Amino acid sequence: MSNSTANAEASDVKKSTKTKSVNNDSVQKAVDEYRKMREDGAVELTEQLIADINKECEKIENRETITQDSQHEPTEITSENGSAALGPPTLTRFEKARIMGARALQLSLGAPVFIKIPKNAITSLEIAMEELNQRLLPIVIKRSLPNKDYQNIPIDKFE
Repeated sequence: MSNSTANAEASDVKKSTKTKSVNNDSVQKAVDEYRKMREDGAVELTEQLIADINKECEKIENRETITQDSQHEPTEITSENGSAALGPPTLTRFEKARIMGARALQLSLGAPVFIKIPKNAITSLEIAMEELNQRLLPIVIKRSLPNKDYQNIPIDKFE
């Protein structure tokens, strides 16, 4: 066995011992607080009450302690008809602004237009707004939750 392997194993044992020590200390503090709370609330401590408190403290000591959360894998949320399951069923003002800004930039850089340009449209932003209103843009909105779960919603599925 190499020195690095032995050092790694020794380090793991130290971490495990340290974690158990911290867990034991915190469990013991929890038991002490629980015992203090129960005994302070009692008018008269009978043998039966003391036995019940000891039994409950033993349950607390024997519980499994979770020291680390398991990693959550992001998953895509789907709905039957492809409509928005996360958030409102309409585009938010932030989504609209992002789409119109990105599309206006594309149009100003020479991207093809998906609609017949209206006579009153002067800027690329007005054209982008009209394309958005007609839902002709091939854009998918990704809505995410704090735990990284997400839903991809095509723009034509919004109300």
